[in-house]
Amino acid sequence: MNEERIVDIELKLTSHEDLLDTLNKTVYEQQRKIEELEALCTALVHRLVELREATAQTPLNEPPPHY
Repeated sequence: MNEERIVDIELKLTSHEDLLDTLNKTVYEQQRKIEELEALCTALVHRLVELREATAQTPLNEPPPHY
């Protein structure tokens, strides 16, 4: 009876270790993706600022050059 309980506990422990490894890998991959997306958002913000500054330099009501 004791040996059977020990085997059962060992099987559960092994299962939990596998689950923990899987969860750790998932969390690691999610964190890597979050960092990648944050970098992309930062780059997009910088690009939007550049575009806004470039657009602000040319007046919208300026007549075309052929007038």
